[in-house]
Amino acid sequence: MKTAGLEIIEWGSDVHCPPEKAKQIAKLQKQYGIRCCSYGTYFKIGVTPINELEKYIVTAKTLGTNVLRLWCGDKNSEDYTESEKRELFAACNAAAEIAKAEDVTLCMECHINTYTNRKEAALELMVAVNSPHLRMYWQPNSFRSEEENTLYAKLLSPYTVNIHVFNWNKKEKYPLRFAKDIWKNYLSCFDDNKNLLLEFMPDGRIESLETEAEALKEILK
Repeated sequence: MKTAGLEIIEWGSDVHCPPEKAKQIAKLQKQYGIRCCSYGTYFKIGVTPINELEKYIVTAKTLGTNVLRLWCGDKNSEDYTESEKRELFAACNAAAEIAKAEDVTLCMECHINTYTNRKEAALELMVAVNSPHLRMYWQPNSFRSEEENTLYAKLLSPYTVNIHVFNWNKKEKYPLRFAKDIWKNYLSCFDDNKNLLLEFMPDGRIESLETEAEALKEILK
């Protein structure tokens, strides 16, 4: 990150920074002048027991961030019955109340196999809960068109905290430099206070971080 000129990072709770490593990682952040902007968890609202949320909040604060990435449910919005949706929304409200008490922000992953897989469902959730402590991530869906992804970005922009940046076409990964114009279009849908996170390397190699970071900087020019 230092070599690539990057300043912020989101640690994942599965591999990068499980709760027991948080203090060690926090020391390394200070040593290298890196700031944690969010803690990426695999907590699924409505699925994971709500009492497990506390350990992730504690870990996030240890890392110096008050933003946590969560998942909303465990299936696509169109697969929920009305009663299941009411239960899920109630769980989201409960999580938002915990977040308010702890002064943190819980951000829903914009992802398939979760309730926020579609822009309409994500907006419905944001409006229904109506809490500044429950917000969204945004990322393009590699199985949808640029036009559809742009509509999603515009609709969810007021609720978006972080943006995952990558260049995929369906399941194939490509260098970000081949999608500069597309990403300039996407980012035009948001204001300038969003954190941009390089989520994947196109070849799965950490050595590619420098060139991907350079492509992102060129997009931001």
